[in-house]
Amino acid sequence: MAVVRPFAAIMPAQGMEDKIAALPYDVYNREEAKKVVMANPDSFLRIDRAETNFDDEVDIYSAEVYEKADELIKEWIKDGKFVESDKKCFYLYREIMDGRGQTGIVGCASVMDYKNNIIKKHENTLAAKEADRIRHIDTTNIQTGPIFLAFRSSEEIDTFIERKTADKPYFDFVSEDGIGHMVWVIDDDKDIEFVEEAFASMNAIYIADGHHRCASACRVGEQRHEDGVDKESDYFLSVLFPENQLKIMDYNRVVRDLNGYSTEEFLEEMDTYFEISDSDEAVSPSHKGEIGMYLDNNWYRLELKAEWKDDDAVEGLDVSILQKYVLDGLLDIKDPKTDSRIDFVGGIRGLKELERRCSLDGKLAFAMFPTDIKELFAVADENRLMPPKSTWFEPKLRSGIFLHRI
Repeated sequence: MAVVRPFAAIMPAQGMEDKIAALPYDVYNREEAKKVVMANPDSFLRIDRAETNFDDEVDIYSAEVYEKADELIKEWIKDGKFVESDKKCFYLYREIMDGRGQTGIVGCASVMDYKNNIIKKHENTLAAKEADRIRHIDTTNIQTGPIFLAFRSSEEIDTFIERKTADKPYFDFVSEDGIGHMVWVIDDDKDIEFVEEAFASMNAIYIADGHHRCASACRVGEQRHEDGVDKESDYFLSVLFPENQLKIMDYNRVVRDLNGYSTEEFLEEMDTYFEISDSDEAVSPSHKGEIGMYLDNNWYRLELKAEWKDDDAVEGLDVSILQKYVLDGLLDIKDPKTDSRIDFVGGIRGLKELERRCSLDGKLAFAMFPTDIKELFAVADENRLMPPKSTWFEPKLRSGIFLHRI
């Protein structure tokens, strides 16, 4: 059974939410983050990336950076930019992108469930990437970035969400990237009990996005854990979405060379695995087993031949097949996480971005059919891992709308 509990959120004061809410800290480099904060000093990025308050000579991992984040949170609460609830509640958070909405339940999931694999992973994490968020959480005593979790859809939860979102939202704003954001407070005791019991009936919840943020929050929780004592640090801030609310976008590949092949030789080798046809327009794959390829200013449609299809949860993924037979087998890209000859482009950027990248520093690009959420569940249920960059979720959860004090 999964444990998801309410919490006393620290939230922007009404009227400040559109200024404070920010994209996750890790979508920016230092220069980009600084520009955002200079344009909007109330952006939560100023806290999430506190090095933006210092000259570039200051190490972004220095103690004074984390201490600045702690100082700013306290200052913003004192000044009334943030308000802390006096009751533990659940919340509903809806994001609307291109007319399509997704609504999740905001609460705190269990560190013990993460350790016991009730909360399932599909990616490995790197200790070096965890270290920064561990120090941020440990210094501020606050979890600032919600983890994106998913669960198998439930008719009861769908009905509950539909009923509660008929009410007037607590927040309702559009961020500067055009994404709509709406929040409802779930403070009725019976509603809170319903949500807790609904998750208690589930035997699995899945990390959709935010593996490193999740691992960092859990590491702090483990360090602070005391047997027999129910502490806030035993839980981590999450937004939990029913699978039927979610859309995974394509995660595409750009490669810098053909590993010594001529174009003709490469196409001949690719013919072993795929039926290849020319296309007069950019190829956006319409089904599993179909891949778009851009090479020498030409688009090709690749259809995987039957003999190379695989029913295995991992090996049968389109990204796995491309990695095994093409990226590794032909192009000698053994580890796509570290090989400088390959780069990854989120589907939100569109196919034109693949063409642009090939005109700059790439030789060919692959447009992938999106991994399905059920494929993600199947891999995680087998306690296995997906290849790097298998999923791209949009829209991104905003930081700064909900904070969890530990």
